[in-house]
Formats: sequence, structure tokens, C-alpha cells
Amino acid sequence: MCSYLQKGGHRVARTRWHSRHQQAGGEWMNSQFAEWRSRLPKIHPDHMRIARGAARISIFVLLGRCAGAFKEVAVAYRFGTSGIVDAYQLTLALVSWMPAAAMTIFGIVLIPVFVELRQQPLQAQAVFLGELEAWVIAVGVGFSVLLFLCWPFAIHVLAGNLSPETIDLCRDMFTYMAPIGILMLASGTYGARMQSRERHINTLLEGLPAVFVLCFVLLSHKQVGTIALIWGSMGGYLAQTLIGRWLLSRLDPIPIKLRLKTTAPEWRRVLVSARVLAVGQLIMCCTPLFDQFMAVQFGDGAVAKLGYANRVLSLFLSMGALAIGQATLPVFSDIVHSGDPCHARRTAVRWTILMFLCGTCVALGAAVFAPDLIGLAFQRGAFTAEDTAAVAQLFRWGQIQVPFYFSSLVLLTLSAGAGRYRQMSTIALAGVAAKVSGTMIFSHWFGIAGILLGTALMHATTLIIYARYAYTWSLSAQRKS
Repeated sequence: MCSYLQKGGHRVARTRWHSRHQQAGGEWMNSQFAEWRSRLPKIHPDHMRIARGAARISIFVLLGRCAGAFKEVAVAYRFGTSGIVDAYQLTLALVSWMPAAAMTIFGIVLIPVFVELRQQPLQAQAVFLGELEAWVIAVGVGFSVLLFLCWPFAIHVLAGNLSPETIDLCRDMFTYMAPIGILMLASGTYGARMQSRERHINTLLEGLPAVFVLCFVLLSHKQVGTIALIWGSMGGYLAQTLIGRWLLSRLDPIPIKLRLKTTAPEWRRVLVSARVLAVGQLIMCCTPLFDQFMAVQFGDGAVAKLGYANRVLSLFLSMGALAIGQATLPVFSDIVHSGDPCHARRTAVRWTILMFLCGTCVALGAAVFAPDLIGLAFQRGAFTAEDTAAVAQLFRWGQIQVPFYFSSLVLLTLSAGAGRYRQMSTIALAGVAAKVSGTMIFSHWFGIAGILLGTALMHATTLIIYARYAYTWSLSAQRKS
């Protein structure tokens, strides 16, 4: 009886001990959750603005790039690495490089201007926007005419090592694809206006050309050939421009009148900034053409293989770098315009470190699964296992650039938001010099992969110089304080 009572007493004691410890554990967990919740509001709202914008853009970029990947799958299935793909990629690069260069320059310059323009009366906004849209159309037409006049020389220089059949295809494609430049400029301007209001739907619309090409290639007869690529591209860019204009009219319903003048006061800042930025960025935008030129030296099929590797690589680059770049530029512009450049720099440095770590993880994972990714995307129809191995090898070499590109773009948007365009132009020239010299050297050692190694060297160079400028910016701010 006594032993039974002793055992019962031990059970009660153990129960009380467990209940006390459970209660203490619950109180500790509650205190930890409360501490974590108290820390959350300490995250600066600007970090949350960047994170929300990057999350939205990442979704849009993922959808758009997936459409581009499916388009490449369809093109690879239908045409493989034939001369048609070489001709299409070369023609599209030539048609789009001048509009892309112009929008790279004016997109960087215009977004801070659009942020400040919202403080002006509606009439002043309408004057500048009407003049801007008129000049966009005029410049687009001028680019098309200039390219038409220079087309024989460009084909002779860039496609000299390709077969005569491929060169003839390039000439035929250009006849129909020349207006793409006008559409790219218009849609880029609409996208910059929406981005200045932290609306990033234009990132999703950028996938429309790929969707149209995909549909045209899948629905057309096999003997149609280049017509599906031509009209798919034209229809996609036209749809992107029209839908972007309609969405912008709902977001920012300011009635404008087209005037080919420069009477608005904002033009002075735009033109001065663009002139400073133009040299470096124009040369930077020539690097895709330089890649095409270097790939042509390796004969037929090299341009197509490099293009397939870059298409898949662009999916990873766009998911992170394009998302964070578009999310940070309006935020940094707003912070600098409010008079706190030091806070903008601190925010940018933290996001630079974060994006370098994220880029490293993405690059390692993509390099490990490169054959599976390329095979899943392209290996069917005319795209053979040998093509998969060659493209996967190029794709692995391309991963070296990912962490440098991710992180350098954050510091680039910081400089753009602060209006340091001369600094940006100098860094762009240094990066292109590293790209050209590195590609010339590496291509002799590694073949086509040397082109991708040259690109990695370019982004690493720009990151180092931007980091140095950011450090000196911090020292100058400390001396002023």
C-alpha cells in the first residue's frame, strides 16, 4: 500500500514537473514570437517597397521568360540549329540594337524625370509627354531608315562567314522586320512611365513577342519557314505597344497632343543627362552584336548554339537582376529626390550583398542541372543530343556572370537615381573594354565559351568599380557631415 502511494506521488510530481516545463516552454516561445514580431516593423519601409516591387516583377518576368523559353523550344523543334535560326537571330539583333540602346539610355534618364514630373501641374505634364511621344515616333522612323541604308554593309561585316543561303534569308527578313524598332521605342517609353509609378505590368507585356512567335510556329505548316518567325515577331511587338498604351491611358489619363518640339523645361535635363550617358551605354549595347560577330567566326550553327544558351541564361538573369533593377530605380530616385542620398547608399549596399549571394546560389544550382535543363527545353525534333551537350556546356560557362550581374545592377540603379550619369558612362566604357579584350583572349583558349567568359569579366569589372565609387561616396558624405 505504501509503495503504491509512493508510486502515485511520483506520478503526480512528474505530471506537475512536465506541466511547469510545458508552461515555461510555451511562455518562452510566446516571448520569442513577440520579439520577432517586434523586430519586423524595424525593417525600413524602403526595403519593403523594393521587396514588394521585386516580387511582382519576378512573377511577371517568370511568365514572360517562360513564354520565351517555350518559343525557343518550338523554334528548336522546327528548325534546330539551321541557317534559318542564325538568320532570324542575326536580323532581330540588328533591327533591335539601336532602339534597345536608345531605351537603355532614356529609360534610365526618364524614370527619375517622370518621378519629379508628377509634382508639376497637369498642363506642364501634358506638354512634355506629348513632345516626348512625338519624338519617339520620329526617332524610330529614323532608325529604320538608317538601318535600311546601312543594311548591305552590316550584313557584309557581321555575316561574312555564313552561307549565301543564310545571308539571303537575312535580307528577306529585314524587309518585313524593320518597323520593330519603332514599336520597341514606343513600348519602352510607356513602360518607363508605368515603372516610375511602381507599376511593372510592362515586364509581363515584354513576353508577348515570344508568345506570338510560339503560336505562329506551332500553328503554321512546316514549309512556311521564316514567315512564322517574321509575322510572329511583328504581331507580338505591335500587341505589346497597343496594350501598353491602353494600360497607361487608364493609369495616367493625361490628354496629350503630339508636337515635334522641345519646349518643355524637362528636356534640358533629359538631353544633358542622355548625352553624358550615351557614349558608354551605346557601346555597352553593342556587345550583343560583338558576340554575334565573334560567334560567326566559328561557322554555321555557332550563333544558334550561343543564342539557345543565352535564351535559357536570360531566364535566370531576368528573374533576379531585371526584377531588382526595375524595383530599385524608382525607390532610389524617390529617396535621393527627398534629400537623403546616404540612406539610398546604405540601402543599395545591403541589396548588393544580398543579390550577390542569391546570384551565387542560382549559378551553382543551374550549373549542376545544366544538361537536364537544356535537354528538357530543346532536345526534340531537329535538336539532337549533340546539340544539347554543346549548349549545356556554354550554359555552364555563362553562369559565372550571374552573381556579378545581379549585384552590379543594384549599384547601377543607385547611380542612375542620383543622376551620376558621367560616372555610369565611365564605368560602362571600362566594362566594355574588359569585355572586348577578355573575349578576344578567352575565345582563342575556350572557343565559343570565351564569349561568355568575356561577359563575366565585364560584369565583374563594373561591380568592382561601382563598389569603389559607392565607398568614396560614403567618405564624402561623412566629411560633409
